[in-house]
Amino acid sequence: MSSDRLVTIFGGSGFLGRHLVRALARRDWRIRVAVRRPDLAGHLQPLGRVGQIHAVQANLRYPDSVSAAVRHAEVVINLVAILYERGRQTFPAVHVEGANAVARAAAAAGARLVHVSAIGADPNSQSRYASTKAAGEAAVRAAVPGATIFRPSILFGPEDDFFNRFAAMARLFPALPLVGGGHTRFQPVFVGDVADAMARAVDGEVAGGTTYELGGPEVRTFRELLEFVLKTTGRRRLLLPLPFPLASLQAAFLQFLPKPPLTPDQVKLLRTDNVVSDEAERERRTLAAFGIEPATIEAIVPTYLWRFRKYGQFVRQGSEIRSQKSEVR
Repeated sequence: MSSDRLVTIFGGSGFLGRHLVRALARRDWRIRVAVRRPDLAGHLQPLGRVGQIHAVQANLRYPDSVSAAVRHAEVVINLVAILYERGRQTFPAVHVEGANAVARAAAAAGARLVHVSAIGADPNSQSRYASTKAAGEAAVRAAVPGATIFRPSILFGPEDDFFNRFAAMARLFPALPLVGGGHTRFQPVFVGDVADAMARAVDGEVAGGTTYELGGPEVRTFRELLEFVLKTTGRRRLLLPLPFPLASLQAAFLQFLPKPPLTPDQVKLLRTDNVVSDEAERERRTLAAFGIEPATIEAIVPTYLWRFRKYGQFVRQGSEIRSQKSEVR
């Protein structure tokens, strides 16, 4: 592939973004990363050749900056999303108006569009996160009917905000909360697999105009995922069922923390399973469409949660401590 092909990624400095940048760099794309703070995107430079990855300033609230960021791009990717609201960073502003701005700019530039939404996007959801994700998808489809939309379940990988968060909590607290009793089902998917699927879509390996739902090989309940975290980190902690009403009450106070561990909107999200739909499975609008065999959490998560163990990469047996390097890939 010629290295003069250019892709613009909005929100490319985040968790999924850095893996996608690496995947596209390996495919010889020139990559323009559009972020609010280019000075904080320096960690992306080593992922490609000299001059292959370039960060530019763009703010979704300012259409001119968005248009400038997509100029001459063959493909535009929107990864911008938030998990909680702060000031002007609201769900409607980011998930709907921001997505619309990117889509309209891509349409004006004649670029193909790849948009990342989320499993659970539903215009009728009580969760503002889920309902605005659905509204963002509608805005994207209206501006670029041929856009490719991805709906991943919760992402796992070295920098994830799920397994790392609960492993850190298990190190600090004697109990972990099971919101709603821990019955909500998830289908965690490896961030590298999602990035690979997106890179293949950018390469044009699948037809546009389709919405893909990306999940891992296993469906597990919230309780089962926390049990996995405890087993992997060698911790014994009480798993405390927390009814939804009580969780909402606690979240009403926790939401004001700088990085809230739980918000009322997230409690609403936990009332619905976060798994690939039967329809998407039947129509092969999953990782199978890209020929990707999804990685398991057992194969990946222990490679980065070892640092939360009491002895780190070592394990204690009786009075001896031995390395776990042979146990963790």
